[in-house]
Amino acid sequence: MVRATSILLRRPPLPFDPSPGDLADSRSTDEAYQEYILPLVSRTFALTIPELPVPLRSAVTTAYLLCRIADSIEDEPQIGSRTKFRLLERFADSVCGQVEPRALAQEIAPLLSEHTLLAERDLVGNLDRIIRLTESLSTRQRRPIERCLRIMCQGMYHYQENASLSGLERMQDLDSYCYVVAGCVGEMLTELFGAHCAEFARKQSDVLALAASFGQGLQMTNILKDMWEDRGRGACWLPREVFGRYRLDVEQLPSSHDSAAFAAGLRELVGFAHAHLRNALSFTLAVPAEEAGIRRFCLLAIGMALLTLRKIHHNPGFTGGAQVKIARTAVFTTKVLTDVAVESDWMLHLLFERAAHGLPLQPIAIRPAPVHSRAALSDRSDLW
Repeated sequence: MVRATSILLRRPPLPFDPSPGDLADSRSTDEAYQEYILPLVSRTFALTIPELPVPLRSAVTTAYLLCRIADSIEDEPQIGSRTKFRLLERFADSVCGQVEPRALAQEIAPLLSEHTLLAERDLVGNLDRIIRLTESLSTRQRRPIERCLRIMCQGMYHYQENASLSGLERMQDLDSYCYVVAGCVGEMLTELFGAHCAEFARKQSDVLALAASFGQGLQMTNILKDMWEDRGRGACWLPREVFGRYRLDVEQLPSSHDSAAFAAGLRELVGFAHAHLRNALSFTLAVPAEEAGIRRFCLLAIGMALLTLRKIHHNPGFTGGAQVKIARTAVFTTKVLTDVAVESDWMLHLLFERAAHGLPLQPIAIRPAPVHSRAALSDRSDLW
């Protein structure tokens, strides 16, 4: 799923230590834990989620942390393939109220090695707290979260199971991968926003495809930024179809990363990501200007992704994500400009064009989500 961009936040120590007056299983303690763990597992979302109006903030935080738990299970290299599939299925079931979450946390936590960050291990060990908070949400909020987690857990496993250094075959395969790890998250956010704002809900069916494109723009940016780290883990999400046009074998990228052919293929992918981020802006502008918190939540993510794409585009020979990481001052400036322009569509268009200046742009078609992802998911059928 969408990974974080580093910003300056002070990290509290682990483990979580509730105040003596709190009960370990109380709602207030669960909420305190959720607030405590978020900046430890995502600095970006710790910056953007507080922009949301209060009724949305808890639901989006809960949803993000559930997605991060699924991601942590999937990324753990010491868990075997068949066990991983079973745990992801059981985790999705627990989110839907079909598996007891505390017992599942006790089963998964000991399986996580030092390859998984300490904060992520702590989150997995406390997944019952997050699921209790999910259960406290309204039905209209829970339903899209449950759907998203079901798609993500099944889809992520499918692609990770087939990951290799030879990359994906076609651009369409990259689109599908981005959908199951991020596009479905965009759709979930659309439904959560609609549950909060009646005016946006009336546009919901019209903007779902834009929401999935929003998620793909963020995910593609992170795939490009992290491609060398992913290769170190034995995975490559770059499409052979794109680099094949420049007679470059994706499997041989380490020896060709500074070649003109690689730069041309990378330029094309940056152009696709740029196009998806333009759709992300259209999605954001569909949110009523009065809902400034929702707009800021979206705009900060778009702005940081655009700045990251610029660094990638201007440094195609980079060999690690740290080399194209945006500066803290750039994050601060993005936030200030967003606050100033948030209610003005023309100002936001102007800021986007300035940030995107010089980036390549590829034409894309707005496609609905894959048919299998829109099927009823409650029957536990294998979507893949």
